[in-house]
Amino acid sequence: MNLGPQHPSTHGVLRIVLELEGETVTQARSVIGYLHTGIEKNCEYRTWTQGVTFVTRADYLSPLFNETAYCMAVEKLLGITPPRRAEVIRVMLMEINRIGSHLVALATGGMELGALTGMTAGFREREEVLHLLEYLTGLRMNHAFIRPGGIAQDLPEDYDQKIREFITVMDRRLPDYDKLLTGQPIWKKRLQNVGYLPLDACLALGVTGPILRSAGLAWDLRKVEPYLGYEEYDFEVPTETAADCYARYLIRLEEIHQSLKIIRQTLDKLEPGPVMVDNPKIAWPAKLTIGPDGLGNSLEHVRKIMSQSMESLIHHFKLVTEGFDVPPGQAYVPVEAPRGELGAHLVSDGGTRPLRVHLRDPSFVNLQALPAMCEGGMVADVIAAVASIDPVMGGCDR
Repeated sequence: MNLGPQHPSTHGVLRIVLELEGETVTQARSVIGYLHTGIEKNCEYRTWTQGVTFVTRADYLSPLFNETAYCMAVEKLLGITPPRRAEVIRVMLMEINRIGSHLVALATGGMELGALTGMTAGFREREEVLHLLEYLTGLRMNHAFIRPGGIAQDLPEDYDQKIREFITVMDRRLPDYDKLLTGQPIWKKRLQNVGYLPLDACLALGVTGPILRSAGLAWDLRKVEPYLGYEEYDFEVPTETAADCYARYLIRLEEIHQSLKIIRQTLDKLEPGPVMVDNPKIAWPAKLTIGPDGLGNSLEHVRKIMSQSMESLIHHFKLVTEGFDVPPGQAYVPVEAPRGELGAHLVSDGGTRPLRVHLRDPSFVNLQALPAMCEGGMVADVIAAVASIDPVMGGCDR
């Protein structure tokens, strides 16, 4: 039996080929590639900065994580560190993004299992996340806001008030999920003891994220291999031991609470300062007003450098069109994305464009666990298992 690729229960264009004996699944195979966009290949024909606008579209539910991993890998090759303010803002934006991603996981999972109120509530809260991200970065999704060397521009003046209002709304609404789903008998019966994947199977398959933590291992890169100063933040890594779909649901819900805790701390850590490295050969749009093209080529800035110095204008033109050279070498930088370890592997031959860009996307790796979760179970439980993996095909096919 074909489940998908055009099916509301397959999380995008995922095709699952099932072999059945009655209602029991004897074999499950996931077929991918229906959303192939050539993002990695496209990056080889763009400058290092332009690559951000491609990778942000891979896992489109967590674009800021793609941008961060990519930019940190570029910075590793360049041997530079972004300013402190830029690092704190990156952490803040990623945690806001994590909340939005987990809300989609809960909402779509609810929809696929018939809990339609869970779906409407999840997307209602996600809309709050998208409104906030649009206010902070200028776009709801695919932001291209995090750039090599820092971020594109500083936050709006009243960012603190807007973020605290968002935290208040989320604190008020999150308990509704416990009332709506956590203790709901039908929800528990559909998820408990379904999609079981023990710790040894997770490790053998390279599975990370909430699926690994649902099997009892508190593996979170923010704790075990901290980056961007995560070691300074006080938060817990939620784990469960049931290793089933219900445990993954509980973990994602608790991670939303932990992300709100981190966001509060970022507001206290944000101190005035630059948001881009002080290197005119790398830093280009941070000192500018973002123009209508979204790149920073604002008319005011161009007028200013045209009236002051022809050399400045030529430098600006070359930096924007050609980009900057990155020393030859390769770098791999992983971050803890909502679905698990998201890594960016970049290879440079010393030019203004990457020689190779590869994303280690958690959706791609985690989907390998699908047969282990489904075989021997019922067809209806395949839907719950896929929802608990929470794959995003944009990241899987890229």
